[in-house]
Formats: sequence, C-alpha cells, structure tokens
Amino acid sequence: MKKTLYIILFAGLIVMNSCLDDLDQAPHVEDTAEDVYTTAANYKAVLAKLYAAFYTAGQEKGGNNSDLDSNSGQDYMRCYFNLQECGTDEVASTWLEGDKVSDLTYLSWDANDPWVSDMYYRIFYNISLCNEFLRNAGDEQISGFTESEQADIRHYRAEARFLRALAYYHAMDLFRNVPFVTENDPVGTFIPPRYEAKQVFEFIETELKEIDNDLLSKNECEYGRAPKAAAYALLAKLYLNAEVYINTERYTDCITNCKKVIAEGYILEPEYQKLFNADNHKRTNEIIFAYAVDAEKAVTWGATTYIICGAVGNSSDYQKPGDYGVTSGWGSFRVRGNIPKLFKAGDKRALFFSEGQTLEVETVDNQSNGYFVTKWTNLTDTGEQASNTADGGVNTDFPVFRLADIYLMLAESVTRGGSGSSATEALGYVNKLRERAFGDAYDTSGKVSESEILLPDFFLNERAMELYWECTRRTDLIRFGSFTTSAYRWEWKGGVKEGKAVDDKYNIYPIPATDLTANPNLYNENY
Repeated sequence: MKKTLYIILFAGLIVMNSCLDDLDQAPHVEDTAEDVYTTAANYKAVLAKLYAAFYTAGQEKGGNNSDLDSNSGQDYMRCYFNLQECGTDEVASTWLEGDKVSDLTYLSWDANDPWVSDMYYRIFYNISLCNEFLRNAGDEQISGFTESEQADIRHYRAEARFLRALAYYHAMDLFRNVPFVTENDPVGTFIPPRYEAKQVFEFIETELKEIDNDLLSKNECEYGRAPKAAAYALLAKLYLNAEVYINTERYTDCITNCKKVIAEGYILEPEYQKLFNADNHKRTNEIIFAYAVDAEKAVTWGATTYIICGAVGNSSDYQKPGDYGVTSGWGSFRVRGNIPKLFKAGDKRALFFSEGQTLEVETVDNQSNGYFVTKWTNLTDTGEQASNTADGGVNTDFPVFRLADIYLMLAESVTRGGSGSSATEALGYVNKLRERAFGDAYDTSGKVSESEILLPDFFLNERAMELYWECTRRTDLIRFGSFTTSAYRWEWKGGVKEGKAVDDKYNIYPIPATDLTANPNLYNENY
C-alpha cells in the first residue's frame, strides 16, 4: 500500500451541492465546524479531502455521493485533461457525441459547453473547500492545541493555500478573468468580484511566496502532500507564461524558481516509462508532487483511470488490455498524426501502439485512425496488473510536477532572454533528458547542440515529446502563438482535416452562462 495522505470520510463532512449563485458557499455539512475542527487528526482528514478533490468526484468509491450536481458532475482531473488535451494535436477523441467533446475537439465551444462548465465549477468548488478549511485554521482557532499540533496545522494551512493557488492558477490559465474569493470574505450572500488576470497572478505569486517557510522540504514531506518544491514549480510555470497572462516577461523569475526546485535534491528517474506506471509513487527522485490515485483508498473513474483505460481500444483485434494492466479498454483516445512524427528512431519516449492503426486521423471518431498512447499503464515495476480496473480503477498516480518539466522550463527561459543561468547550462539540462530518452543511441541520434535549442519551435516540440498527455499542451501551444493561429496546423484543428486557424477567443474558455446569470460582476469579452 502507498504511504500517502488518504481520505478519512466523516459523515457528510464535505458534501457540497452546485453553487451557481455563490462561489464562496460553505460546504453543506451534517457535522458542524465546531464538531469537526476539534482535533489535529480531524484537520488532517479534511486536508486529505482538499487533495482528493483534484481527482475524485465524490465522497464514495468512483465518485458516488457526488460533491457537485452541476452538469455532468465530472471530476476535476477528467475535466482538466479534456480542456488541456482534446483540442490539441495530442488527442483524437472517439466518443465525440457520447462524451460531448466535439466542440473541444474542433475548437468551437461556447459558454454552454458541459466540459467547460464542469471544469469551472470544479475549480471553484475546490477553492471553496480550501477557504472553509482556512477559516477554521487561523492562529486563534488552533490556539487550544499543543505546540506540536499547532505546528502540524500550520503546515496543513500552508498546503491548503498551495492547493488554492493551484486551483486559481488553473482558473486564470483556462478562463483568465474570474471571480475571486478567499477565507476573509463572508459566506452566504456575498457576490464575488471579478478579478482580472493581473490581480489573480499577483495573488498566486504572493500566496506561494508567503507559505514557503511553512511548507515541508522534500525529505520531510509525506507522499501525496505538497513540499516546498511544488510551490517553486508552480511559480516557475506562472512566470514562464507571464507574458501570456499579464503581458510582462518574467523568465528570470522562472529560472530562479527552477533552480530552487533543483536545489531541493531531485534527480531524473533512469527509466522514463516508470514515471507513469502503477509503482510511480516510488519515483520521488523526479516526481515533485502527484495526485495520489489509489485503487483501494481513492478510487476514481477519472484522472489516470480515464487516461489509461481510455488509451486502450475496445474494438482492436491487436491491442490486449492486460498488456497495460487494465481489465478492459474504453477506446476513448488516440493521438493525432503530428505528434508521433516528432520522434526520431531510438527515442524511448515514443510509446505508441500502431498495429492495425493508421498514423493519419482521417476520421476523428474512428478508433483505427491514430496511434494509441501506451505511455501510461496500470502495471507494477514487475509487469503485474496492479488492480482490477473494472472494480477499483487504476493504481497509477498523476505527476503534477516533475523534474523534467523544470529542466525544460529553465532552458526555454534562458533562450527567451532570462538571466540567472546560461546557454551551456540550459543545453546540459536538455541533453540530460535526451540521454535518458535515447540511451545507447544518445551520441549518434539524441544529443542536440546549442544552435538547435535556439530554433523557434524547439521547446514546443521537445515539450510535446517529453510531456505529452501530462496536461501541458494547450498552455504550451498558446505560449508559442500556435493554438489558434495558422502558424501551426494539425489534423482537424478548427474542424477540417488539414487544420485551420480559428478565432483567437478560443485561447480562453468562457465563464459558463449559468454563472453569468448568477453573478452580475462577470462577463465574457468575446463569447
């Protein structure tokens, strides 16, 4: 069993209905705050729920006793994967109509899209959970505990602020200008103000800096909880994309925070695919922070269950579900043709199943078009199936931040003019990843030169090869000016086989129409 922070469920402790008219609505509870926040152990149990809300949909197995009744009630990670991947060159979705992902796939959604709405309400549900925890974790509220217990709760409090910052980062990245609430706002009739991206950016930045002293270091932190390096990694990602969010370059700050992560003592995992198997909780050398999916304690049909089962065909005569540690395939996803073409021969990151599949995606919803991705599995290090996926989902964690991404963010920031590192150091980090990817073929096929990393699309392509299906692609394409423009086309971009440019408004998702009605402070500029 994984040594991690698991959910301990109180009867009805944090069960929240849709909060269309009040994004700071307190969770509906059977036990009151006075009942719950009586022991340090209970604080930790609630903290576990804050983490689990990023990858489970409810209080019970597989999302039963749902947290939210809005729209389809999908879990956070399933929504996030779809919004970050389905409209890009990394995913071709099979069940366009059944899963209602046609508009995501063709970059044609509107303010009534169910996935956009579910993502929005999941984000603000998680923010409301964190706010409620923080209302009950101030110095005054915990003053009756022992000094040791108070110290523990201060760590929990910092982690809740980190998780709230992560949710606000997703809100800003996906929706840009959003409603804003904290634990200091009243509960009940409060109508949240609309914060513009710059205000949200500054809040996230301030929060992550302020909690530094109260987050635990890498070696102190229990698996499944966020260490200091997770905050540094989120800051690095915030700064890498600052020009998109606030029209200001912050590449030097990105480099600074990447170096802080590296200084915490992380090193690369020798085998790339072991980062994505059912024993990846052992990869704390490279994985900085992960959603700790567990087939017994934190069962989900979203998150990595969605990714792994979705990448195994359910009509293929060739692909065997057991080879990937799953009981059956869902046939949900393949990759569009542009991505496999990026890889050189010998690159061990090219993990695709091609037998019986065409490279090109002639028809998006045809399972035989496009390669299946085999990067993610539910297999242990010894090749055994880790869990019965028909009953308990997969046992594979989702790495939110890992060292490879830190290397690539630092190197890209150097090439974009950031200071605090050098081209030589940047090249060294890129080639560390290349050496792992190519192994014995590194010197002949994998090693790159300084002139190569300065090419315009080098990092866009390198990030695709290293990080595909890790929920970075949409954000990366936008940073390179390639998501909506004609600068880069892929199959079925904009709804046509050869791909086409679309309206720039699709760089940002719209606030759902339901919340525009409920909150007069909100509006969409272009929808």
